[in-house]
Amino acid sequence: MKIETGDSVILILHNPREKVIGILHEINASGIFVRGIDLNYFDEWTRAIKNGEPFLQMQDYFFPMWRVERMSKDEATAEIPSMAEQFRQRTGFDLVEF
Repeated sequence: MKIETGDSVILILHNPREKVIGILHEINASGIFVRGIDLNYFDEWTRAIKNGEPFLQMQDYFFPMWRVERMSKDEATAEIPSMAEQFRQRTGFDLVEF
């Protein structure tokens, strides 16, 4: 299945190594535009949102293609819900609309 604008994606980047969960805005030859957060912050972020505590907002990023190691669509497996589904379950909000 093709990854399209508006899809929840996970980016693996290098130099420096980072993992980002977010919503894809655009992909082109120069890079990827995404609205997201660092994947390492995901659990703390969802907990803060659920508890009404202060939290960092998702940010708009541009990652040049030379930094992108891999991009995958955020999809559920048979046993594990997608990150977007986990966000909805934990917070009651839709990641795409958040």
